Amino acid sequence: MTESDILQKLAAAAAKKQPGVKPIKGISSFIGANMEITVVANMTAKNKLSQDDLGCPKFSVGDCQISLVSIKTNLPSSMLPEIVNKFLVTTLQKVLPDMLCPAVDAVLTLVNQKFTTLVSPSSVGAAGSIRYALLSPPVTREDFIELDLNTTVLHEGGDLIDLPTDPPALTSLPPKMDSATQLALSVNFLSAELTLLQTSFNLDVTETTILGLPPLTTTTLGALIPTLSESLPPSQPMVIEIRITQRPVLTMQQDKGLVHLFGTAEFLTSQPDAARESLFILNIVR
Repeated sequence: MTESDILQKLAAAAAKKQPGVKPIKGISSFIGANMEITVVANMTAKNKLSQDDLGCPKFSVGDCQISLVSIKTNLPSSMLPEIVNKFLVTTLQKVLPDMLCPAVDAVLTLVNQKFTTLVSPSSVGAAGSIRYALLSPPVTREDFIELDLNTTVLHEGGDLIDLPTDPPALTSLPPKMDSATQLALSVNFLSAELTLLQTSFNLDVTETTILGLPPLTTTTLGALIPTLSESLPPSQPMVIEIRITQRPVLTMQQDKGLVHLFGTAEFLTSQPDAARESLFILNIVR
């Protein structure tokens, strides 16, 4: 609301002279000048929180009522007869709803615009995107709003990463903190996220990748694994291509989570002016 200057815009619109609107008949001739009126009023609006066809939360105004608390003018009270004062109160009760209730519509329109980002695809770098939709209407409680979201995880090409249709129900949540948003993520969703990022775990290991290690050559490898020394070409630089070949799996335990990776580590010779030649492949389970 602060960034949008919504209240300032409403005040400016109310201050403009409206075409075809005339002064209240009788008031201007009685006073002979402009009268400043300070009004204190309570505005009560009943709003409905639902969801549209795309599963996006949406606020709508059901009812708006204005009740006057006090009225003060720049004139002494003795100058306003009781009949004029009553006439002023009656008139304000008629015109204030049309002046103030649009503020509710303006605020909720702003909130609804913010809600549209909820169902807009969220990019995950070049890997793909995530889309959210409400599984059920929002639950509005006294001190918080609860949103149950359905997630769709897509590869960059648009292919869907399957998620189980029936996620396990939450058994408990940690205590709520004041002025904080709590986000509960399922293991299935996090596993899909890791699947989306699967290629980011791929790595080519060279001598410059990990500093402080012995030279990455066939001679060094033969010294570490003597049974391979006779079958390896001597003094050849190497590269190790680590590739994740299956979906990562996430398991949760008390106060910690474990990510299981499945892939291969292929050892290849790496001559500057020649194609890489495969020596052997190891299966990786981590």
